[in-house]
Amino acid sequence: MTDFNNAIDEDEVDDNAGNRISGGVSSSALEYIVKSIVDDPEAVVVETEENAGSVMLRVHVAPDDKGKVIGKRGRVAMSLRTLIRAVGSREGSNVSVDIAD
Repeated sequence: MTDFNNAIDEDEVDDNAGNRISGGVSSSALEYIVKSIVDDPEAVVVETEENAGSVMLRVHVAPDDKGKVIGKRGRVAMSLRTLIRAVGSREGSNVSVDIAD
């Protein structure tokens, strides 16, 4: 078995490392989680808006699924925000989540 750190060739350079979309992983993670919660996953749309050093992710769902994404007393929404904020911090960006009307 090979060690993971030794498996990476030191001569390989990612030419696109500086060209990543800010909040890209957070947006994908949010979309995946919300699609697994709702009844109509094809209606889920995540918009990304960048402001000075922060990223706002706005989630649009079908009207019937909005209650599922918000949850009782907003607990599901708070959990989503906490989780996506943690994913964003690993990316090095400040990410916030808004559930659109």
